[in-house]
Amino acid sequence: MRTGKAYIQLGVFSALSLALWWSALGETFSRALHDDQYSHILMILPVSAAFFILDRTKLKACSTRNSTLVSVVIFVVALVGLFAAKRPAIIPLEFQLTVSIAALVFWWVASFIACFGFSALRIFLFPLCFLFWIVPWPQSFLDLLIRLLQQYSATGVSWTFQLLGIPVLRDGVILSIPGLTIEVARECSSIRSSLILLVSSMVLAQFFLRSIARKTIVTLIAVPLSVGKNVVRIFTLSMLGVHVNRGFLTGRLHHEGGIVFYAGALGVIFLLIYWLQRQEAKSIPGKVLQAAAR
Repeated sequence: MRTGKAYIQLGVFSALSLALWWSALGETFSRALHDDQYSHILMILPVSAAFFILDRTKLKACSTRNSTLVSVVIFVVALVGLFAAKRPAIIPLEFQLTVSIAALVFWWVASFIACFGFSALRIFLFPLCFLFWIVPWPQSFLDLLIRLLQQYSATGVSWTFQLLGIPVLRDGVILSIPGLTIEVARECSSIRSSLILLVSSMVLAQFFLRSIARKTIVTLIAVPLSVGKNVVRIFTLSMLGVHVNRGFLTGRLHHEGGIVFYAGALGVIFLLIYWLQRQEAKSIPGKVLQAAAR
Protein backbone atom coordinates (compact mmCIF):
# COMPACT_ATOMS: atom_id res chain seq x y z
CA MET A 1 0.00 0.00 0.00
CA ARG A 2 2.81 2.38 0.92
CA THR A 3 4.50 1.73 -2.43
CA GLY A 4 1.29 2.56 -4.28
CA LYS A 5 1.06 5.87 -2.43
CA ALA A 6 4.71 6.56 -3.22
CA TYR A 7 4.06 6.05 -6.92
CA ILE A 8 1.21 8.56 -6.79
CA GLN A 9 3.45 11.08 -5.03
CA LEU A 10 6.18 10.51 -7.60
CA GLY A 11 3.64 11.13 -10.36
CA VAL A 12 2.67 14.45 -8.75
CA PHE A 13 6.29 15.54 -8.42
CA SER A 14 6.96 14.51 -12.03
CA ALA A 15 3.94 16.43 -13.32
CA LEU A 16 5.11 19.50 -11.40
CA SER A 17 8.57 19.17 -12.94
CA LEU A 18 7.06 19.08 -16.43
CA ALA A 19 5.18 22.29 -15.68
CA LEU A 20 8.28 24.06 -14.37
CA TRP A 21 10.74 22.82 -17.01
CA TRP A 22 8.44 22.45 -20.01
CA SER A 23 10.22 24.95 -22.26
CA ALA A 24 13.69 23.69 -21.32
CA LEU A 25 12.67 20.09 -22.04
CA GLY A 26 11.18 21.15 -25.35
CA GLU A 27 14.40 22.84 -26.41
CA THR A 28 16.48 19.87 -25.26
CA PHE A 29 14.52 17.32 -27.26
CA SER A 30 14.40 19.66 -30.24
CA ARG A 31 18.21 19.67 -30.21
CA ALA A 32 18.28 15.90 -29.83
CA LEU A 33 16.04 15.45 -32.86
CA HIS A 34 17.76 17.95 -35.14
CA ASP A 35 21.41 18.02 -34.04
CA ASP A 36 23.58 14.90 -34.15
CA GLN A 37 25.68 16.19 -31.26
CA TYR A 38 22.72 15.67 -28.92
CA SER A 39 21.04 12.61 -30.45
CA HIS A 40 22.21 10.35 -27.59
CA ILE A 41 19.78 12.20 -25.30
CA LEU A 42 16.85 10.37 -26.92
CA MET A 43 17.91 7.04 -25.41
CA ILE A 44 18.42 8.22 -21.82
CA LEU A 45 14.87 8.30 -20.44
CA PRO A 46 13.82 4.91 -21.94
CA VAL A 47 16.98 3.23 -20.63
CA SER A 48 16.60 4.70 -17.12
CA ALA A 49 12.93 3.72 -17.07
CA ALA A 50 13.86 0.16 -18.10
CA PHE A 51 16.28 -0.18 -15.17
CA PHE A 52 13.63 1.11 -12.76
CA ILE A 53 11.04 -1.33 -14.10
CA LEU A 54 13.42 -4.29 -13.88
CA ASP A 55 14.21 -3.60 -10.20
CA ARG A 56 10.88 -2.12 -9.10
CA THR A 57 10.12 -4.99 -6.70
CA LYS A 58 13.06 -3.89 -4.53
CA LEU A 59 11.21 -0.68 -3.65
CA LYS A 60 8.86 -2.52 -1.28
CA ALA A 61 11.66 -3.14 1.20
CA CYS A 62 12.86 0.48 1.23
CA SER A 63 12.10 2.88 4.04
CA THR A 64 11.36 6.60 3.64
CA ARG A 65 12.47 7.41 7.18
CA ASN A 66 15.14 10.09 7.61
CA SER A 67 14.93 11.08 3.95
CA THR A 68 12.95 14.32 4.28
CA LEU A 69 15.88 16.62 4.99
CA VAL A 70 17.96 15.20 2.14
CA SER A 71 15.15 15.53 -0.37
CA VAL A 72 14.31 19.09 0.74
CA VAL A 73 17.93 20.18 0.30
CA ILE A 74 18.06 18.73 -3.22
CA PHE A 75 14.68 20.30 -4.06
CA VAL A 76 16.10 23.68 -3.03
CA VAL A 77 19.19 23.11 -5.19
CA ALA A 78 16.95 22.30 -8.15
CA LEU A 79 14.80 25.40 -7.71
CA VAL A 80 17.86 27.62 -7.31
CA GLY A 81 19.27 26.16 -10.53
CA LEU A 82 15.98 26.77 -12.34
CA PHE A 83 15.88 30.38 -11.10
CA ALA A 84 19.53 31.04 -12.00
CA ALA A 85 19.14 29.54 -15.47
CA LYS A 86 16.57 32.18 -16.32
CA ARG A 87 18.83 35.06 -15.28
CA PRO A 88 21.44 36.03 -17.92
CA ALA A 89 23.18 38.15 -15.30
CA ILE A 90 23.86 34.98 -13.29
CA ILE A 91 24.25 32.27 -15.95
CA PRO A 92 25.60 33.10 -19.45
CA LEU A 93 23.21 32.28 -22.29
CA GLU A 94 25.31 29.35 -23.54
CA PHE A 95 25.06 27.54 -20.20
CA GLN A 96 21.43 28.32 -19.31
CA LEU A 97 19.91 25.17 -20.83
CA THR A 98 22.65 23.02 -19.31
CA VAL A 99 22.02 24.41 -15.82
CA SER A 100 18.25 24.24 -16.22
CA ILE A 101 18.16 20.56 -17.25
CA ALA A 102 20.72 19.65 -14.60
CA ALA A 103 18.40 21.27 -12.06
CA LEU A 104 15.53 19.19 -13.48
CA VAL A 105 17.48 15.97 -12.91
CA PHE A 106 18.20 17.06 -9.33
CA TRP A 107 14.45 17.59 -8.91
CA TRP A 108 13.79 14.05 -10.15
CA VAL A 109 16.40 12.66 -7.74
CA ALA A 110 14.89 14.61 -4.85
CA SER A 111 11.42 13.37 -5.83
CA PHE A 112 12.61 9.78 -5.83
CA ILE A 113 14.22 10.14 -2.38
CA ALA A 114 11.13 11.86 -0.97
CA CYS A 115 8.85 9.09 -2.24
CA PHE A 116 10.93 5.97 -1.69
CA GLY A 117 13.60 6.93 0.82
CA PHE A 118 17.35 7.33 0.92
CA SER A 119 17.88 3.56 1.05
CA ALA A 120 16.23 3.29 -2.39
CA LEU A 121 18.76 5.79 -3.75
CA ARG A 122 21.57 3.31 -3.12
CA ILE A 123 19.70 0.58 -5.00
CA PHE A 124 18.77 2.78 -7.97
CA LEU A 125 21.91 4.91 -8.02
CA PHE A 126 22.85 3.99 -11.60
CA PRO A 127 19.54 4.82 -13.35
CA LEU A 128 19.25 8.04 -11.33
CA CYS A 129 22.80 9.17 -12.14
CA PHE A 130 22.33 8.00 -15.73
CA LEU A 131 19.60 10.64 -16.07
CA PHE A 132 22.32 13.32 -16.05
CA TRP A 133 23.14 12.24 -19.61
CA ILE A 134 19.98 14.08 -20.61
CA VAL A 135 21.74 17.35 -19.74
CA PRO A 136 22.77 19.05 -23.02
CA TRP A 137 26.40 20.09 -22.91
CA PRO A 138 27.25 23.68 -23.87
CA GLN A 139 28.51 24.15 -27.42
CA SER A 140 31.95 25.33 -26.28
CA PHE A 141 32.49 22.03 -24.44
CA LEU A 142 31.27 20.01 -27.42
CA ASP A 143 33.61 21.98 -29.69
CA LEU A 144 36.50 21.06 -27.38
CA LEU A 145 35.55 17.37 -27.53
CA ILE A 146 35.30 17.51 -31.31
CA ARG A 147 38.73 19.14 -31.62
CA LEU A 148 40.23 16.47 -29.36
CA LEU A 149 38.61 13.69 -31.41
CA GLN A 150 39.93 15.30 -34.59
CA GLN A 151 43.47 15.57 -33.26
CA TYR A 152 43.63 12.08 -31.75
CA SER A 153 42.01 10.55 -34.85
CA ALA A 154 44.52 12.30 -37.11
CA THR A 155 47.37 11.07 -34.90
CA GLY A 156 46.03 7.51 -34.96
CA VAL A 157 45.63 7.49 -38.75
CA SER A 158 49.14 8.94 -39.18
CA TRP A 159 50.61 6.21 -36.96
CA THR A 160 48.67 3.56 -38.88
CA PHE A 161 50.06 4.76 -42.20
CA GLN A 162 53.59 4.79 -40.80
CA LEU A 163 53.17 1.34 -39.26
CA LEU A 164 52.16 -0.07 -42.64
CA GLY A 165 55.02 1.66 -44.42
CA ILE A 166 52.87 4.25 -46.20
CA PRO A 167 54.64 7.64 -46.50
CA VAL A 168 52.59 10.33 -44.78
CA LEU A 169 52.95 14.04 -44.15
CA ARG A 170 50.85 15.62 -41.42
CA ASP A 171 49.87 19.24 -40.93
CA GLY A 172 47.48 19.39 -37.99
CA VAL A 173 44.41 17.42 -39.08
CA ILE A 174 45.48 17.31 -42.75
CA LEU A 175 47.25 14.13 -43.88
CA SER A 176 48.94 13.59 -47.22
CA ILE A 177 49.82 10.16 -48.61
CA PRO A 178 50.81 9.25 -52.19
CA GLY A 179 47.79 9.97 -54.35
CA LEU A 180 45.59 11.50 -51.67
CA THR A 181 45.29 14.39 -49.23
CA ILE A 182 42.65 14.04 -46.52
CA GLU A 183 41.37 16.32 -43.80
CA VAL A 184 40.01 14.97 -40.53
CA ALA A 185 37.15 17.47 -40.45
CA ARG A 186 34.55 18.04 -37.71
CA GLU A 187 32.30 15.47 -39.37
CA CYS A 188 35.12 12.91 -39.18
CA SER A 189 35.27 13.30 -35.40
CA SER A 190 32.12 11.11 -35.19
CA ILE A 191 30.99 12.87 -32.02
CA ARG A 192 27.53 11.33 -32.33
CA SER A 193 28.62 7.69 -32.53
CA SER A 194 31.35 8.29 -29.93
CA LEU A 195 28.85 9.55 -27.35
CA ILE A 196 26.39 6.78 -28.15
CA LEU A 197 29.19 4.20 -27.82
CA LEU A 198 30.13 5.58 -24.41
CA VAL A 199 26.51 5.57 -23.22
CA SER A 200 25.90 2.09 -24.63
CA SER A 201 29.03 0.76 -22.91
CA MET A 202 27.85 2.10 -19.55
CA VAL A 203 24.45 0.47 -19.97
CA LEU A 204 25.84 -2.90 -21.07
CA ALA A 205 28.39 -2.94 -18.25
CA GLN A 206 25.70 -2.15 -15.68
CA PHE A 207 23.40 -4.84 -17.05
CA PHE A 208 25.88 -7.69 -17.45
CA LEU A 209 28.56 -7.09 -14.79
CA ARG A 210 28.48 -6.93 -11.00
CA SER A 211 31.87 -5.50 -10.05
CA ILE A 212 32.14 -1.71 -10.01
CA ALA A 213 35.79 -1.99 -11.04
CA ARG A 214 34.91 -4.07 -14.11
CA LYS A 215 32.07 -1.74 -15.04
CA THR A 216 34.51 1.16 -14.83
CA ILE A 217 37.00 -0.67 -17.06
CA VAL A 218 34.38 -1.15 -19.78
CA THR A 219 33.35 2.51 -19.63
CA LEU A 220 36.94 3.74 -19.77
CA ILE A 221 37.80 1.42 -22.67
CA ALA A 222 34.96 2.99 -24.65
CA VAL A 223 36.85 6.32 -24.73
CA PRO A 224 39.96 5.21 -26.69
CA LEU A 225 37.76 2.81 -28.64
CA SER A 226 35.81 5.84 -29.90
CA VAL A 227 39.03 7.20 -31.35
CA GLY A 228 40.02 3.76 -32.63
CA LYS A 229 36.85 3.33 -34.67
CA ASN A 230 37.44 6.77 -36.22
CA VAL A 231 40.97 5.73 -37.16
CA VAL A 232 39.73 2.51 -38.76
CA ARG A 233 37.03 4.40 -40.64
CA ILE A 234 39.35 7.09 -42.01
CA PHE A 235 42.06 4.59 -42.91
CA THR A 236 39.59 2.26 -44.64
CA LEU A 237 38.05 5.06 -46.70
CA SER A 238 41.50 6.36 -47.62
CA MET A 239 42.71 2.97 -48.84
CA LEU A 240 39.51 2.33 -50.78
CA GLY A 241 39.75 5.78 -52.34
CA VAL A 242 43.36 5.30 -53.42
CA HIS A 243 43.33 1.66 -54.52
CA VAL A 244 39.72 0.93 -55.53
CA ASN A 245 37.57 3.92 -56.43
CA ARG A 246 37.75 7.62 -55.55
CA GLY A 247 33.99 7.54 -55.13
CA PHE A 248 34.42 5.91 -51.73
CA LEU A 249 35.71 9.26 -50.41
CA THR A 250 32.36 10.93 -51.07
CA GLY A 251 29.97 7.98 -51.27
CA ARG A 252 27.50 6.37 -48.86
CA LEU A 253 30.15 4.58 -46.84
CA HIS A 254 31.67 7.97 -46.04
CA HIS A 255 28.43 9.74 -45.17
CA GLU A 256 26.30 6.91 -43.81
CA GLY A 257 28.78 4.19 -42.91
CA GLY A 258 29.35 5.33 -39.34
CA ILE A 259 26.94 2.65 -38.09
CA VAL A 260 29.21 -0.06 -39.54
CA PHE A 261 32.25 1.08 -37.56
CA TYR A 262 30.12 1.78 -34.48
CA ALA A 263 28.88 -1.81 -34.66
CA GLY A 264 32.47 -3.04 -34.84
CA ALA A 265 33.42 -1.04 -31.75
CA LEU A 266 30.32 -2.28 -29.93
CA GLY A 267 31.35 -5.81 -30.81
CA VAL A 268 34.66 -5.22 -29.05
CA ILE A 269 32.74 -4.02 -25.98
CA PHE A 270 30.64 -7.20 -26.01
CA LEU A 271 33.76 -9.36 -26.21
CA LEU A 272 35.33 -7.44 -23.32
CA ILE A 273 32.18 -7.84 -21.21
CA TYR A 274 32.04 -11.55 -22.05
CA TRP A 275 35.64 -11.98 -20.87
CA LEU A 276 35.01 -9.97 -17.70
CA GLN A 277 31.89 -12.04 -17.00
CA ARG A 278 34.01 -15.18 -17.12
CA GLN A 279 36.46 -13.60 -14.68
CA GLU A 280 33.59 -12.79 -12.33
CA ALA A 281 32.26 -16.35 -12.59
CA LYS A 282 35.68 -17.71 -11.64
CA SER A 283 35.89 -15.42 -8.62
CA ILE A 284 32.51 -16.47 -7.16
CA PRO A 285 33.49 -19.97 -5.90
CA GLY A 286 36.43 -18.54 -3.96
CA LYS A 287 34.21 -15.99 -2.27
CA VAL A 288 31.61 -18.66 -1.47
CA LEU A 289 34.26 -20.88 0.13
CA GLN A 290 35.55 -17.96 2.20
CA ALA A 291 32.01 -17.19 3.42
CA ALA A 292 31.43 -20.84 4.27
CA ALA A 293 34.69 -21.02 6.22
CA ARG A 294 33.54 -18.16 8.41
